[in-house]
Amino acid sequence: MELRAGGYRAVVVQSGGGLRELSHEDEPALDGYPEDELCDGARGQLLVPWPNRVADGRYRFDGENRQLDLTEPERGCAIHGLARWESWEVISHEDDRLRLAHRLHGHPGYPHVLDLSIEYQLDPKHGIEMRFTAVNVGSGPAPYGLGMHPYLTAGTHSIDTCELLLQADSWLPTDDRGIPSGPARPVNETELDFRVARQIGKTAIDFAFTDLNRDEEGLARVVLSDHSSARQRVLWVDSSFPWIEIFTGDHLPSRQRQGLGVEPMTCPPNAMASGQDLVVLEPGEQHTARWGIHV
Repeated sequence: MELRAGGYRAVVVQSGGGLRELSHEDEPALDGYPEDELCDGARGQLLVPWPNRVADGRYRFDGENRQLDLTEPERGCAIHGLARWESWEVISHEDDRLRLAHRLHGHPGYPHVLDLSIEYQLDPKHGIEMRFTAVNVGSGPAPYGLGMHPYLTAGTHSIDTCELLLQADSWLPTDDRGIPSGPARPVNETELDFRVARQIGKTAIDFAFTDLNRDEEGLARVVLSDHSSARQRVLWVDSSFPWIEIFTGDHLPSRQRQGLGVEPMTCPPNAMASGQDLVVLEPGEQHTARWGIHV
């Protein structure tokens, strides 16, 4: 489904409700994927009811031990939630606006029912804004987290020559499975300090960042720049997102380091087990989050 406004063009898919393409004046802002190919590397997908990984697919909630399907068997993890391959219903579609919805029924290890909706809005000046709402329509409390997985591109063949501005004071160390191995640490005097824009170079990154610096409206931003072409891509998040995963794509099966994964998350990896920043939705309660991308 296509959206247009001014020089912006976006393509949203019903499979998972994700963002497949975003461009401005025919120049890509996202490293997406072709219409006739399966989404790889979670490109543009919505990650709900948890982003990132759950170690061994195991967690405990409301006095009950639970086991999720291991959707990343090579690492022994349940990854990126339950809705990214489901079919989403088109509620409304205009030239510059689209609203999709999906009822997430209970799954093994997640016996809850959520009504999910996302609205995509294109604006000639401000790019694309996304507003996501989850409502617990079940009979008991439900653990909940949200993320999205776009890959920003400044139009170069590699992100190595791009500059990254990420005003985050802390990063979360992880083990070789991508599971947190300790509390968040300061980025000071590490290769992960991008609070002043600098070239990514060969730095390999697959970590969540937190303690985000925000403006007076509570928005935090990540900026990817290519000075050779004067292109700049900006992803912003509201206060619902205390975490942003940065992924340079080094271990993708193809197109390594061609786009920078910039993944807003309401909670860190393994939050279903740790409980850190995990939202608990009571019956009838809703959670809304906003984020966007512009040139």
